[in-house]
Amino acid sequence: MHLIKLSVGPEKLADLEAWQKQRLQQKKRAGEVPELMHITRHMPKRAAEVLDGGSIYWVIKGWIVARQRLIELRPIVYNDTAHCGLIFDPEMIRVRMRKHRPFQGWRYFDPKDAPLDLIKGAEDEDMPEEMRRELIMLGLL
Repeated sequence: MHLIKLSVGPEKLADLEAWQKQRLQQKKRAGEVPELMHITRHMPKRAAEVLDGGSIYWVIKGWIVARQRLIELRPIVYNDTAHCGLIFDPEMIRVRMRKHRPFQGWRYFDPKDAPLDLIKGAEDEDMPEEMRRELIMLGLL
């Protein structure tokens, strides 16, 4: 089982990658554990399934663009309230982009519904996102 989450703010995947890289560097400089964590209010009830090979899929500007392997679901206290820290691998895995409607928070994402990973070294791997979106909308990719 996977999770899917909107990434609010970035215009494209490169923006999210740059932000995450900067965050890891900040944590290293501060002497903290360099890990990527998204804090969410609710702990997934299907935690065992999610941690059994699950990823967090990122939706940017209405498109599923990438995923990162989930490493841990950590109970934490934030603002005096119980929350969950979604800890994920820094490796960003690009996927075959697909449209996705907006939603709030995170959702479970069934593996059968997940887009395929882009193959490293494939001809279209470095294609700009805008071009990829247009070609998908035209039914050419």
